[in-house]
Amino acid sequence: MRRIYLDHNATTPVHPEVLKEMENALELTYGNPSTLYLIGTEAKKKLEEARRRVASRIGAKTEEIIFTGGGTEANNLALFGICRARKKEGNHIITSKIEHDSVLNSAKALERDGFNITYLPVDSYGMVDPGELSKAIRPDTILISIMHSNNETGTIQPIKDMTEIAREKGIPFHTDAVQSIGKINVDVAGFGADLLTIASHKIYGPKGVGALYIKKGTRLQPILYGGHQEKGYRPGTEDVPGIIGFGKAAEISMKNTEDNRLVVLRDRLYNSLSERIEMVRLNGHPVKRLPNTLNISIEFVEGEGMVLALDDLGISVGTGSACATATLEPSHVLAAMGVPPQIAHCTLRFSLGWDTTDEDVDYVIGVLPDVVKKMRGFSPLYKEYLRKSRKEAV
Repeated sequence: MRRIYLDHNATTPVHPEVLKEMENALELTYGNPSTLYLIGTEAKKKLEEARRRVASRIGAKTEEIIFTGGGTEANNLALFGICRARKKEGNHIITSKIEHDSVLNSAKALERDGFNITYLPVDSYGMVDPGELSKAIRPDTILISIMHSNNETGTIQPIKDMTEIAREKGIPFHTDAVQSIGKINVDVAGFGADLLTIASHKIYGPKGVGALYIKKGTRLQPILYGGHQEKGYRPGTEDVPGIIGFGKAAEISMKNTEDNRLVVLRDRLYNSLSERIEMVRLNGHPVKRLPNTLNISIEFVEGEGMVLALDDLGISVGTGSACATATLEPSHVLAAMGVPPQIAHCTLRFSLGWDTTDEDVDYVIGVLPDVVKKMRGFSPLYKEYLRKSRKEAV
């Protein structure tokens, strides 16, 4: 059976060139980079080369990149690290209602520790209003954390407008840019953020590796304690092969930013499905959205059921955040956007990648309408909808 992978926002396959560099590293670069002898110093050189590659990807200085165990750890380091460093200056944090769970759950933990959290609302497109941010700032605000692009809907936030507001008030600004790297241009100077999160496995690198950009001069305390690796911010012997793979993936992504081709494929997928299936709703901003991301709700069909049915046909898609698939609750992102729960439960997220082809999209367009028709045939709610529609038409 052919297998079509359309869940690149959850994770990406490892790029062949990345795999090759990692295989070489696993065999040859096995030294501890903290040691002084040749095998260790060679590992250190490779690690620093990877740091340079990641820094170049976002326009940062090499020394401003701290490697972590992934995007979640980087987000935790940003929030807890800033709050610990600035707790004598205030205890108020601003974030949004649509953040990744690694930010939201960190904020909730800080709330339990006595910090005050403001969760900014979003509009029906999932956009944060910079004006709302400005109004939420207080004298005791010590951190603002707003994601750059949303992992579920792809909506891109006006980060630069918000960082300018934060800069005027002297408040550190963190942005989770995990979904943006490799899809659209990310430049820390243009963003104006003080901290920025990246994850390797979203850009065709290995899992378990990420990075936090920390602008020079930003005060941060560690959340882990041990040795002096990563300037003391992230102690423990570095995953050198993983970091080397991350660096190679970052370098490749500079050459292969996914833009126009995926926009064409994404829009053709949406337009064709809308023509063939009634009651299809687009979730997210129609224009200010990642080029690879399509989030739709198909009324009267459960999202999880569609995922499983499509999987049987060789198609891998998601319903939203991969980190939230264990819960039966509707997406917190769609809820914040005002999407009713009964529609939020009917959601599919297609996220295309560099290996997505026209034939892949055509196959989905060909099979999904039949899946929906079959599943609606078992839905009492859909049958009631048809009955009322016919009655009103008479």
